[in-house]
This record gives sequence, structure tokens and C-alpha cells, in this order.
Amino acid sequence: MILGLKDNLEFEGYEVDTAAEGRTGLQKVLQNKYDLILLDIMLPGMSGFDICKTARKEGVNTPIILLTAKGEEIDKVLGLELGADDYITKPFSLRELLARIKAILRRSPAGSEEISDSEYIPIGKIRVNFKSYLALEGTVEIKLTHKEFEVLQYLHKNTGKTIHRDDLMRNIWSIDYDITTRTVDNFILKLRQKIETDPNNPKIILTVHGVGYKMIT
Repeated sequence: MILGLKDNLEFEGYEVDTAAEGRTGLQKVLQNKYDLILLDIMLPGMSGFDICKTARKEGVNTPIILLTAKGEEIDKVLGLELGADDYITKPFSLRELLARIKAILRRSPAGSEEISDSEYIPIGKIRVNFKSYLALEGTVEIKLTHKEFEVLQYLHKNTGKTIHRDDLMRNIWSIDYDITTRTVDNFILKLRQKIETDPNNPKIILTVHGVGYKMIT
């Protein structure tokens, strides 16, 4: 499968690097700069879930698409909660995979040019540039996954409004994803840890009990 997928992606104009074993794949992810990572869950030596979790823990914020033959909801939810940006269930068509790849790359930073302070939006203790998917606390970059950026941006666009969990699921993940409100709650928890001065006593992203969340800036 790997070689066939590599050939097809190269035919579409992508430069492709591969690893057939989990630990080798993790080493490449940590040592190289990629625009996108396609990560199979069922890898020998180390699972795709563990690679994803370790990569995010080590500060790798490259977009990750999980490739999985498992259709159970818990597997998909777990992948998203570990920091994956998308998943696709095997068997899948090349056309579907290419569509997912192009969609994520469109949302990725277009370049590494310097960004002026005026292009950052202050949210809690960090400053965010949604166009370039960058977040800073002082001069230190704060690692947010693409989905975390999208959740944060949606809340910011609707500052002061109560956003139902179902609205977040529909607008961030769309109907193509089998996720639960627990996934949304876990994303909010992670965002609070990154933007709130005291995550246990949030002042920016407030819980509206029984409904959803509200951003106050």
C-alpha cells in the first residue's frame, strides 16, 4: 500500500517521504520539516496513535491525517483528541484522500515571512495570527494543532455569543466526522491550558452549563 500511495501522490506533484515501521516514522517526523503527515494507525513497532501523541508532545504541529481501517467511533475520537487534524477510513479512494490533503494544505501557513505585531490578536495570555497559524506567549511560540486554531478562531469570531457544542461540531468537524460532545470539551480543555492564566478558573472561554461555551475578551 505504501509504495502504491507514494507513486500516486508523486504523480500528483507531491514530494513524498515514507517509513514502513512506526519508530522509524516517528524519528523522521521529529527530525524533518514536512508540510503534511499521513499516518497509518496500524504500523509495526509503534502505533500511529503513539506517534501522533509523541509528535504533539514534542511540539510538532505539522498537520496529521490518520489512515485507519477501524471504523469504530472511539478510534476516530481518540485520534482527534491526540492532535490529529483529520482521518480517513480504509478503504478510501485516491480522489477522497487528495481532497482531504488539499483542504488541509490550504489552511496551512503559506510562508515563513516575518509577521508584524499588528497582525496578532491578543487572546488571554497569548497572541494569535489565524492566517499563518501562529500563536505566541511573549516571544515563545505556543503549539496549537490546526483544529485547535479553528476552534479558537470560531469562538473568537463569535465573541460574547453562547456557542452550542453542536455548533462547534458542525462548523469545525462537519457532518463527515463521528465525534461526540466529549471531543469538543477536551479541545476546550486543551485551549484553556494554553490561553488562560489559570485554566482551572477560566476567564476567556467560559462554560455555559448545559449548552456550550462563550468567549470573553
